[in-house]
Amino acid sequence: MRSSNPVFSREGSFTREPGYAGFGTSGQAGGPYGNPYAGTQYAQPQGQGPLTDEQLYQMYNGPSAGPAATGRMTLDDVVARTAMTLLTLVAAGAVAWFALPFENYGFAIAASLVAMVVGLVASFKRSVSPALILTYAALQGFAMGAWSHALNTVLNGIVIQAVLGTAAVFGAMLFAYKSGRIRVTARYQRIGIAIALGFVLLMLVNVIAMAFGADMGLRSGPLGIVVGLVGIGLGAFFLSLDFAAIEEAITQGAPQRESWRAAFGLTLSLVWIYMELMRLIAILRGDD
Repeated sequence: MRSSNPVFSREGSFTREPGYAGFGTSGQAGGPYGNPYAGTQYAQPQGQGPLTDEQLYQMYNGPSAGPAATGRMTLDDVVARTAMTLLTLVAAGAVAWFALPFENYGFAIAASLVAMVVGLVASFKRSVSPALILTYAALQGFAMGAWSHALNTVLNGIVIQAVLGTAAVFGAMLFAYKSGRIRVTARYQRIGIAIALGFVLLMLVNVIAMAFGADMGLRSGPLGIVVGLVGIGLGAFFLSLDFAAIEEAITQGAPQRESWRAAFGLTLSLVWIYMELMRLIAILRGDD
């Protein structure tokens, strides 16, 4: 199942390299799938003769080469990279929170625009770039920290509410996905992506209208609440795509470095949900 998430769906994302994990290496030692011990402590050094009986006995009785030994992506890799990305985001947010006056939006806007550019480059770059991903996290975290501080100054406690809400959405979607209540089928993806494209287009039109002094009411009042709920629902939808793409990548034996791409996708989805929750809570608490 190929994900419709742009981070995961590009050609080359979460795919095996030629000869990776033994695939595509017919003719090498170990049969048509290559040497199963390549890259492990049991690999035979090049230029040496056949394995001795003692070496074969040790290989037969030794532990099987796991994903970590063969350089394949594991769930632990995804968790570790996601933690690094989110910690970078939070640390940069803390710097903006304590270093900038809450009414100074210039740095936040600049960081947000640069983060968008870096995020697009990281999304469409064929090879995984941890540096770009962490740079995006730092810039986005700085922008979010500034905006969060400004909103929290007006509506005390809104940041804690948004963080708890984001964690709740993540936990609920993970449970729904793992329990089979949500199945990421082709039809599910088509419908979700169509709604997402319509949502983004509507928000773009709203921004253009606001630039000319018009107000479509999409971020205030009852209509704003509906739009906010739809936005959070789309964030949850993106999470389900992330979970499916990660599961497929691990099953197919993707290279370990692809765990950075998985961490990036999860971070994008969580940032989306957090920002939409902030807007919705602000509306519900009476701030337009």
